[in-house]
Amino acid sequence: MNQVNPQPRHVFIIGAKSIGQYGGYETFVDKLTEQHQHNPRIQYHVACKANGDGYMDESKLQDIQHLKKDASGRVTEFMYHGAHVFKIPCLKIGPAVAIYYDNAAVKYCIHYCQENNIENPIFYILACRIGIRIKGLKKRIKKTGGAYFVNPDGHEWMRSKWSLPVRMYWKWSEKRMTQEADLVICDSMNIETYIRNEYNVKNTVFIAYGADVSESVLPDNDPDYTAWLNEKKVRKNNYYLIVGRFVPENNYETMIREYMHSHTNRDLVIITNEKGKFLKELETKLHFSGDARIKFVGTVYNSELLKKIRENAYGYLHGHEVGGTNPSLLEALSSTKLNLLLDVGFNREVGKDAAFYWSKEEGGLAALIDQTDRLSADELEMCGEKAKQRILQEYNWSIIGDKYKDTFLSEAFS
Repeated sequence: MNQVNPQPRHVFIIGAKSIGQYGGYETFVDKLTEQHQHNPRIQYHVACKANGDGYMDESKLQDIQHLKKDASGRVTEFMYHGAHVFKIPCLKIGPAVAIYYDNAAVKYCIHYCQENNIENPIFYILACRIGIRIKGLKKRIKKTGGAYFVNPDGHEWMRSKWSLPVRMYWKWSEKRMTQEADLVICDSMNIETYIRNEYNVKNTVFIAYGADVSESVLPDNDPDYTAWLNEKKVRKNNYYLIVGRFVPENNYETMIREYMHSHTNRDLVIITNEKGKFLKELETKLHFSGDARIKFVGTVYNSELLKKIRENAYGYLHGHEVGGTNPSLLEALSSTKLNLLLDVGFNREVGKDAAFYWSKEEGGLAALIDQTDRLSADELEMCGEKAKQRILQEYNWSIIGDKYKDTFLSEAFS
């Protein structure tokens, strides 16, 4: 008698704006579904935004299959990497749209499970935005026989862009969502320790974020890369690099000020979505426009071009101090030989002895830049090899995928 194939475990991922586009969670969902696309035991369902900031544009993906379109012909559902991707229309309500979007996505997933008689689903929510709704939503999840997992991300409540009332809400929401969860998945050991100690939560697991150590498919003489170099007036191996969101907690002020005080002749290339108000504040404080080495070059959404830019940077500066395992740091370690990181627990955890560290003390980073600016070619190669080994040993997507597979298929949540 033939054995009947078991039903797959249905995993609903909620919280990413899109899939396969620029952003930490967006890249995570892309890589996770890619790892398991041929595994018949896991079926992913991914919520995406139909409109608004960071909305899902499926035309940027390859090998998708349309499932549904609305009356106007716009795609509302499709298959990608074997995952069922669906779009959630969002209201134009400013920052509160994040709460609306997550809440609407969870409701959609609950309804989908009921309509399709899905047993023992997992609802995996990325970030702690819907604490105000989570108790009622969890009750509905339990009625489907499902389990509720959450990834608390970093310390969203510490970000300076939020007003005090909003920061108080994010902190309260983090507490509520982690305490209600069947499992809290932390992508940083520091975050896991914080969640356990701060909220007395014991049902946690550490699964890191991943990175890819393969080299860019673009050769050094690729027209897109050489055109970028010429346009930005920078030379291969003659620039330090910063990539990240243009927000105060990423310490742009410290990095730019210290760079201006250093003696390096190399450029500082800053890839970011710079915003007018913060940029004007920095210019008023630092007058960096008078230093020809400081170059804001906008954003780069071509992943292979960005990887090539990382590979051919002399060094990478990383000033993030809010959050867990930062994707841009992993990408830097996988591609750039020399990495200079702000000395906080999250960055030490990732970089260990494969990077150099600096504090925000005046003169510290400038001195470190002057020191590392004189490294020999052999010393740089050694730094690069150590950095790649950190990724290969702890942060490659294959390892991350296996840990998620074991977690999602655990009998503890059947």
